[in-house]
Amino acid sequence: MTTSSSMVYNDDTICAPASPAGSGAIALLRLSGRDSLSIALRHFKPRLKSLSAETMESHKLYFGDFVDKDKIIDEILLSYFKGPHSYTAEDVVEISCHGSTYIQQLIIESLINSGARMANAGEFTMRAFFNGRMDLSQAEGVADLIASHGKAAHQMALRQMRGGFSDKIKELRTELLNFTSLIELELDFAEEDVEFADREDFMNLVGKLKQELSSLINSFKLGNVIKHGIPVAIIGKPNAGKSTLLNALLNEERAIVSEIPGTTRDSIEDTIVIDGFSFRFIDTAGLRESTDKIEAIGIERTYEKIDQAKLILYVCDISHINKTNVDDVIREFGKYIEDSDKHFIFVANKIDHLDETPPKLKELLDYETVFVSAKRKENIHLLASTLVSKVKEMNFDDNIIVSNSRHYEALKKSFEALEEVEQGFGNNIPTDLISVDIRSALHHLGSITGEITNDEVLGNIFGKFCIGK
Repeated sequence: MTTSSSMVYNDDTICAPASPAGSGAIALLRLSGRDSLSIALRHFKPRLKSLSAETMESHKLYFGDFVDKDKIIDEILLSYFKGPHSYTAEDVVEISCHGSTYIQQLIIESLINSGARMANAGEFTMRAFFNGRMDLSQAEGVADLIASHGKAAHQMALRQMRGGFSDKIKELRTELLNFTSLIELELDFAEEDVEFADREDFMNLVGKLKQELSSLINSFKLGNVIKHGIPVAIIGKPNAGKSTLLNALLNEERAIVSEIPGTTRDSIEDTIVIDGFSFRFIDTAGLRESTDKIEAIGIERTYEKIDQAKLILYVCDISHINKTNVDDVIREFGKYIEDSDKHFIFVANKIDHLDETPPKLKELLDYETVFVSAKRKENIHLLASTLVSKVKEMNFDDNIIVSNSRHYEALKKSFEALEEVEQGFGNNIPTDLISVDIRSALHHLGSITGEITNDEVLGNIFGKFCIGK
């Protein structure tokens, strides 16, 4: 790994709670570093009297008391993980105690007084990175896994943490590096005017790498929405029942419902998980011409939310359905209906008001439509199932998907550098100038996995972790 400045890596012993803040049934505290076991054993009084540092086995649980100055603080379970077979690749001790915040505080204070220090944010994972247990992309996958709130985000983060994305980047970088070595060798023999790298093979490789990078770059649009919740815009005319539908989906009174048109002046957002997928619902201002300045701003924001949405629910009052207003919707929102990156769904609301089938219903049935009564919560489960089915159509299960903006930017810069390489060879630019762009592509790929990085990047990444991770 190359850094812009020398990063100081201390192998002193750190400690921190690894469980969330607050009281619970149990809490987990951890130490990592060369003195982890000796510090822990100063306070651990095992029920097995013959136990000592010499007889303690790695990856086993031991029951006993945590004491400080002969005063029992709590009954605990202590586990010891001898490096390098631990999360950080150092000696690690984990203490399971009762979840009282007071007990946790006393134990942490005792460990610090015995020579440990409080860990910085993300320091456990940072040590795992420095000790070769994972690369930088995998470390970021750990953070995403902790933050995941749905099945799709969980699967995506787990795949990244286990190295699927890293393996692909290393494969691409290795292929480029092998040819780069030959290009660099040519520069050493510039006076002899020899070629070690076959130009046609190299151009084929650049084309292949650009195709692979392009696929990864394009996946970011999907990965980003999965990571932060799939945005669903609820749109329609005033009084169509948009806010009532949002409340029915959330199963709570989140939005104000009124018969007065234009009640919703701004977008209201809330997130729920349906069948393991996280959806970010956005209730918007009713679409109509308005002289009210505040309502007009809300309507303008509605169109902004439509552009950002992956799924669009157009709510209409089924009793008002006719060919003219259906045609108007198709004409106004046609670009979204035809957009392969979006799914446009009609929600025919207020079926509880129907005495007979409305005329011109066939025009609506030509498009994907779900019939509901948001007020009575009828068929809301069908709408939820439709949303889930649309997400499953995105087909991300077996694909490598980029969800990290840092990775996205690095991939784009690497792609742009390869385009420069391609153009350079096409314009017969000297090899020494082309090699600059090749090295740039390698640099940006290496920055993803941490083979090339700097202190500022590392501080920004690990600073976002919780203290105990």
